[in-house]
Amino acid sequence: MRIALCPGSFDPMTNGHLDVVQRAARLFDKVIVAVAASEPKGPFFSLAERLEQVRQSVAHLANVEAEAFGGLLVEYVRQRGAHAVIRGLRAVSDFEFEFQLALMNRKLNEQVETIFMMPRESYTFLSSRLIKEVATLGGDVTEFVPPPVLLAMRRRLAVNPL
Repeated sequence: MRIALCPGSFDPMTNGHLDVVQRAARLFDKVIVAVAASEPKGPFFSLAERLEQVRQSVAHLANVEAEAFGGLLVEYVRQRGAHAVIRGLRAVSDFEFEFQLALMNRKLNEQVETIFMMPRESYTFLSSRLIKEVATLGGDVTEFVPPPVLLAMRRRLAVNPL
């Protein structure tokens, strides 16, 4: 069975993330969306909330599951028996950082392959940071995030408006 991991903080998951996961699901027997426990910037949503949002957002994909992970990605890849790490690239500006991560992961474990995938052109401008900013300033992010994420954001902002 060919297994791929799609790691990220997913704070929150965007339609760009979901697009990459859906396309990876067509290429691999199993895709694990690996929600990172650590979020150095201070998360908008807790790990449990992010994990549940991702699970609900990928529920329609039979060969995709979501799990939380902490520590080194290459160790998690090994534990799960994965064959590849899928990383999304929106623009050339993402490439340098992602390239460095891929090379470090390869140095730590030569068996870890990184595959870069671009989301649909209509999602290339999306980022979790931008979604949070627009939403907290009262903008409509309906077309940018999966429905479970939109609902969670609306609930969070209704309780803690700016």
